[in-house]
Amino acid sequence: MRRNTFNQYIKDADFRGLFITEMGWNRFHGQAELAPIAIEDKEYRIITVAERNGFQILACSVDEIPTNILCKRIDSKLRRSANDYICIFFIPGTEHQQWIAPVKTVEKRDIVTIEYETADKADFLFSKIPDLSFDIDEQTTIVDVKERIQGAFAVNSEKITKDFYAGFRMEHKAFAGFISGIDDQIPATENRNKQWYTSVMLNRLMFCYFIQKKGFLDGNFDYLQEKLRWVQRERGENRFFKTFYCGFLSELFHGRLNSPKHSDEFENVYGRIPYLNGGMFEEHQLEREYKDIDISDDVFVRLFKFFDTWRWHLDTRITASGKDINPDVLGYIFEQYINDRAQMGAYYTKEDITEYIGKNCILPFLMDKVSETSPEAFKPDGYVWRTLRESGDRYIYDAVKKGYTADWQSRIPENIAIGLDTTKPGLLERRKDWNTKTQEAFALSTEIWRETVERLQRCEEVLAKIRKGEITHINDFVTYNLDIRSFVYDLLHNTDDRLFVLHFYKALQRVTILDPTCGSGAFLFAAMNILEPLYEVCIERMQEFNAQNPNWFKPELEEIAHKYRSNIQYFIYKSIILRNLYGVDIMVEATEIAKLRLFLKMMAVVEVDFRADNLGLDRNAACRHGLRYVQDCAIYAERGHGDIQTGKAWTE
Repeated sequence: MRRNTFNQYIKDADFRGLFITEMGWNRFHGQAELAPIAIEDKEYRIITVAERNGFQILACSVDEIPTNILCKRIDSKLRRSANDYICIFFIPGTEHQQWIAPVKTVEKRDIVTIEYETADKADFLFSKIPDLSFDIDEQTTIVDVKERIQGAFAVNSEKITKDFYAGFRMEHKAFAGFISGIDDQIPATENRNKQWYTSVMLNRLMFCYFIQKKGFLDGNFDYLQEKLRWVQRERGENRFFKTFYCGFLSELFHGRLNSPKHSDEFENVYGRIPYLNGGMFEEHQLEREYKDIDISDDVFVRLFKFFDTWRWHLDTRITASGKDINPDVLGYIFEQYINDRAQMGAYYTKEDITEYIGKNCILPFLMDKVSETSPEAFKPDGYVWRTLRESGDRYIYDAVKKGYTADWQSRIPENIAIGLDTTKPGLLERRKDWNTKTQEAFALSTEIWRETVERLQRCEEVLAKIRKGEITHINDFVTYNLDIRSFVYDLLHNTDDRLFVLHFYKALQRVTILDPTCGSGAFLFAAMNILEPLYEVCIERMQEFNAQNPNWFKPELEEIAHKYRSNIQYFIYKSIILRNLYGVDIMVEATEIAKLRLFLKMMAVVEVDFRADNLGLDRNAACRHGLRYVQDCAIYAERGHGDIQTGKAWTE
């Protein structure tokens, strides 16, 4: 397709013509307009414009492009009628559009977005059109289509983080050389205290970059850069004699972000900034030991230039720009930079591992707790196992199903199929081609036919067990590698039993998850990612049941209304952080990073309100108080010593 043709479709918002005429998708046969989705005071009317093997292309006219948080809420309701889709939000009369698609990233469902304001700026989307297109006579299944869309929309977050870290290391190395007042007789590259203080400063500055991009620093998205230029101008006019570090940053960090009240004189210089009460901004041990620390303005100019090449987001949105970073980068950087990592046995645990361990511990525990209070649902013919028995292959992972159909044995090449029967003689000869590379239509990456056949046979066996009702314990989901996250979500999403929802919500509120070596919070965030959609669906279902009878969930919904801040997501994050997550570590710096990452998670869903106290931030959710479980639970060692001290008892 030519670019001018693509541009015209975008300008006309003719998505049906784009997908059906140009991209090989099919007309949708059925009810084109889905049930309206109501969220707070807005209603979204979504229509299906094309489909392929059940994968739907949706379009929705809006007054303004929905935020990432709103897209997630729309997705949670949209799953009932369109689990696999691309949805295009567009503002009529403009070319401002946003394409979103739910994709699986480490087995959790994320929303990936591509947004542009004019067709001429949709370069990245245009580059993806071949990946989203099909030949008219191309034979595909829903698995093939999902795989194609996943490949087009998937973002390599790990690569982005590593790309940022590569630049960060260079800035870290340079920054130490601009610090004075810390054992200056020792070269910066060998000066452990300068290296340590560099990490402290860069952590503070990255934290400020995240909150300034949300507007929490005087509503100015370029707060630090503009204040640096202001200091330099004032000094140039002989009215300001200190460096940016001594004259501005030190006061911002130590006296203001930790101060609950700000004077008019302060606000004339610093503007409206929130009270965070966070340990990161207290006077550091090195700052107490070295009273004459100073840092040259030149290194801040250099550092901010590097930071400005990236797009900073407080939320965990995934976009296709390849330059978007979120607070997870703080954890990665900390794990790479902690001193003596190998000697301490400290290693960075990747997300796929934390997610796998987390879901297969937390979800069976929750289901076992619910089975104690809702035993009828867990009987062999009860709601839970009947749902699984009637699900077909829904909870078998797509990777396991690649190439699988009921007649797969007749579809594979004859020279491979001849080796399936193990009862006949000459098995080795008949399987001589089984070590060759599998054809693309059947293969996972790097698979040979021996592996592919074994996987397809395993898929067939597990599917048979599901259909025969032979799986009747939640731990079997781990044994047979089934999608336990989707299963539990679907049970809550589809049940007509209000008591099942109530009992699950109660279990959800009571579960406590401890990471005894939490580091910067990798396992804690994996647990949060598992719990968050469960809180969401429980609250959504309670609100639906409440419409039938306001007394059924009265105390639960009253608590939500009482603690509701700017949106329901805030209540969910705060509930998880205060009720469910506990962490312990021997390094106080690690727990500090974990606290701040969790605090940023809550800040992400709070909109700046200059009319509200503390700009709309809950003072009780500030770094020290709302996340104090990490500080109070911490077992920590003084830096450089082996003495272990025990922190306070866990409290709410």
